[in-house]
Amino acid sequence: MVDVRLNILFDYYGELLTDKQQNFFKDYYFDNLTLQEIADNYEISRNAVHKTLGVIIEKLEYYEKKLNLYEKSIKIKELVKDLDETTKEKIYDLI
Repeated sequence: MVDVRLNILFDYYGELLTDKQQNFFKDYYFDNLTLQEIADNYEISRNAVHKTLGVIIEKLEYYEKKLNLYEKSIKIKELVKDLDETTKEKIYDLI
């Protein structure tokens, strides 16, 4: 479940990360590479990859804490659940 939340936060805030951070995140969470595989690909230590992923997670959580885009989208979806499908689609397109 944590990985799903992180992936959603990455969808919202990934562009705020550096290119290198985006690549590390994608390699680890989307491509399922191990820390060692990422380290080998970038010619750095496994520990450096681990530390960078920790920083990335902290940044994503920080952005969500400040902006609340993910939490707001959940609340909006809850509010519109009883609307007709066309209206729902228009609102979902906006979020």
